[in-house]
Amino acid sequence: MSDENEVMSTGDRLIYMANQIARNVAALGEAEAVAMTADHIRAFWDPAMKRRIAALAAARPEALSPIAAAAIERIAAP
Repeated sequence: MSDENEVMSTGDRLIYMANQIARNVAALGEAEAVAMTADHIRAFWDPAMKRRIAALAAARPEALSPIAAAAIERIAAP
């Protein structure tokens, strides 16, 4: 988000937030960061947001950091 006046789509915003969570815990190491990112999304995102980020991860995998992508995969698993 380079410009304060730039409007992000809902999908872009969800990707941004997932990547931001992952970035904030990345220093803990990959395994712990994946677990904490997944736990945060499970606890604080509503079901529609979780469904949307799972769909976005499938459609645009390159948009997510490796930690965020692994966390979303963990959440989306049955």
